[in-house]
Formats: sequence, structure tokens, C-alpha cells
Amino acid sequence: MTNTDEKFYRATITQRVDVAPELWILRIRSHGEFKFVPGQYACLAVEVDGKRIERPYSISSAPSEDEVEFFLELVPNGALTPSLYKLQVGEELLMRKIPKGKFSLDTSNGKKNHLLISTVTGVAPFVSYVRTLSKEWKEGRFDGSHKLFLLNGASRPWEFGYKDELLQFDRELPWFTYVPTVSRPWDHEDWPGEIGRADDILRKYADQWEMDASNTVAYLCGHPDMIEHSKAILKRRGFVDRKGVKEEVYWIPARK
Repeated sequence: MTNTDEKFYRATITQRVDVAPELWILRIRSHGEFKFVPGQYACLAVEVDGKRIERPYSISSAPSEDEVEFFLELVPNGALTPSLYKLQVGEELLMRKIPKGKFSLDTSNGKKNHLLISTVTGVAPFVSYVRTLSKEWKEGRFDGSHKLFLLNGASRPWEFGYKDELLQFDRELPWFTYVPTVSRPWDHEDWPGEIGRADDILRKYADQWEMDASNTVAYLCGHPDMIEHSKAILKRRGFVDRKGVKEEVYWIPARK
């Protein structure tokens, strides 16, 4: 890498966990101050043939952690992920010093339920929410009055990068509920959990948890089809404005 400007850190990869053939978790050390709010994203970059390629990625770590963590999916013809996928522990990449995004937990509007709906890597900001609140809960800085309910969709069981951690949080935290769901279960007869896409089971759980626009904020993160389907379902339940539904679309699908 050539010298970069003052807007980027030259960060070092400290850990890599390969979750599945095209899914992996990276932890990086920024070597400088990086203050963010759970739900924000960081812009990562590499230089290829003298050209800097940069993309935003949601942060899954909590602000209190001394490293920044990302859950990434390889897009074979993507602009950046093929280059990121090649990087191993000890190698460097660039990270903007300032995080961005407004996909934070809204605890100021009087609604106590937070319905989190994600697909695969879209779970990352929600992991940051729960890690942060778990620490605050254990330190007596969060009273548990806000309840988080996470629907986490994937095609196959091995695509859940944080299932074990989130199930453990579900067992430990009275204010957190986690439901992983698999949309292609026929190859996995041993899968014990929910079946269907995240938006397929949305109605069932919204009913079960007695959620409506008067007591709940919904947060949608991941595949654009899931987001559009979920928004339509939520709209029919009375969620009609941006105060009721927050979204983080991971890419814009090509026009057909």
C-alpha cells in the first residue's frame, strides 16, 4: 500500500474466522481512536493497481471492544470483497477514521419493543446492539426495560456467523430473544429451529410477541427483497413512518 491520507487508518487484521466458504468474520486493529455508535458502519478500502476501492460495512463489535469486527460475504464479481477475502491475519487494509450511519437503536420515542430482522451478514449491527447492552446490563447501566427480538434468516444453517453467541445471550438476558430461521431446510433434517425466510415468519412472531406500531420499532438489515417484503407486512400492521421502521439496505438490486 502506498501512503494514505489523513482520513484513513492503516489497520491490521488480528483475527479471521471462516464461517462458510464465502462468509467470514474479520477483526481489525485501527491503531487510532475510532468512536462509533452501535448500528453504524465503517468504510474499508484496499488499493488495487494504484486505485483505492472503498465500501461500507456494518460493525458487529461493541464500542467498548479494542478491535473492530465485521461479518463479510464474498461477492464473486464485487468491487471490494474479492480483495478483502484474500487478506489474512497480520495483513493491512485501510479504514476511514470516521464511522457513518444512523441505524442506531431508538430508545427515545417511548416504544419498548425493538424488532430486529436480518439476513446473513445483516445481523452485524444487531450483534453490536446486543453486545453493547449486555455489557451495560451487567454493569447496571441498562435496566432491561427495552426488549430486543431478533429474527435472523439464512438459507442454510452454516450461514449464521453469530448463532452460538446469540443463543447464549438469549439464555442469559431476560430482555433479548433470538430466533434463527433457515429457508432451505431440506438438506438439513437435523436443523432444530424455525423454517422459512425471515419475512415469512415475521407475522407469526409479531403476533406471538404482541407487537404493533404503538409499542414497537422495527429494524430491517440485509437483503433488499427481505426488506421490501417485511416493510409491506409491517405497513399492514400499522407501521407507516420512518419512526416505526428503520432500514439498512446492503445493496441496490440491478433493474430488470
